[in-house]
Amino acid sequence: MLRVLPLLLCAPLAACGAPADTADTAGTAAERDIRRAVARWSAAPPGRLAGIPLEDWAYEVTSVRRDGVRALARAELRYRLAGYDTAPAGSAREVELTGDGGAWRVTGDRPAPGAPPQLWDQGPVAVVRGKACLVLGVGRTPADLDRIAAEADRAVPAVSAAWPGAWAGRVVVLVPGTLDAMAALLGRPASACRGMAAVTTGRVGAGPTPADRVVINPEGYGELAEEGRRIVLTHEITHVATRAATSERTPLWLSEGFADWAAYRETPGTGRAAAEAAPELARAVRRGELPGELPANEAFGFGGDAEALARAYEGAWLVCRFIAGKWGDAALVRLYEKAGREPLATALAETLGLDPAELTRAWQEYLRDELR
Repeated sequence: MLRVLPLLLCAPLAACGAPADTADTAGTAAERDIRRAVARWSAAPPGRLAGIPLEDWAYEVTSVRRDGVRALARAELRYRLAGYDTAPAGSAREVELTGDGGAWRVTGDRPAPGAPPQLWDQGPVAVVRGKACLVLGVGRTPADLDRIAAEADRAVPAVSAAWPGAWAGRVVVLVPGTLDAMAALLGRPASACRGMAAVTTGRVGAGPTPADRVVINPEGYGELAEEGRRIVLTHEITHVATRAATSERTPLWLSEGFADWAAYRETPGTGRAAAEAAPELARAVRRGELPGELPANEAFGFGGDAEALARAYEGAWLVCRFIAGKWGDAALVRLYEKAGREPLATALAETLGLDPAELTRAWQEYLRDELR
């Protein structure tokens, strides 16, 4: 706990130096000069970010701490990626300044304590533009980024085919150099990211929000075969497409299951058998361990039991696959849209004519048939 000590009054009064109002005026003037210096310095993105399509770049100073000729300004960076962000993205920053003869100049800029870095804090950023994507990478070869851009360009139309709702039809992909760098961007420990090949950032709900970022784990993603990379990117980009329809009401089995359904979506000649795509759950069902309920939100947390996590994702996918197969793709989409606005029981009744318990029993029977 930070303890604030009382200010000691100096005595005699003549030894106190300048009158209080003069000192306060000087301090106010210095803070004003510091704020102006930050505003001048941040009038445009620094040259090292050349190539990144930045716009509306601005630092808003929230507080200033001065110690003689040195100062630290806390600020909120706001910017947009042109053509991708519909509202400003934000980043808490700490700007260091040095004063010389009353003139202040910026000497450093870094993430504020406890705030995640931006990709450009991790090194020089390479930029690759695809037909429907913007790929930003640090410490990756041009061939790596070109391949990821091509894979994202193939995934975007697959997502649009699964999700007919309105969305931008384009995506931003961040490719850090290491797993640790990925974890830093997300503000998570590396241990919580190790099982991820990629993850999507963003706020749920309607309204103007920045475009989501798909963040690649270069270690996990790099180990995947071509089909695995396609599935991962399609899954994550589905989260981008469905973001406006997703809310805190949406159960994770529906949001994660729908994203997997879009990624595995069956077309003539390319469908995958359920047992092949859901091996952990198939083994459990064959052991007689049929899930007693739809996957709970807590079951989707990374960093725990990897097999249990796999069963949660596989079970969620198979709920959505079952719904689409029995009631049609459009019914699954309607359920997703309604579940973000209404209680799940209401959404199920209006779209499928079932309550949650009836859906659970029907899904269990489907698992017995598909995974035996």
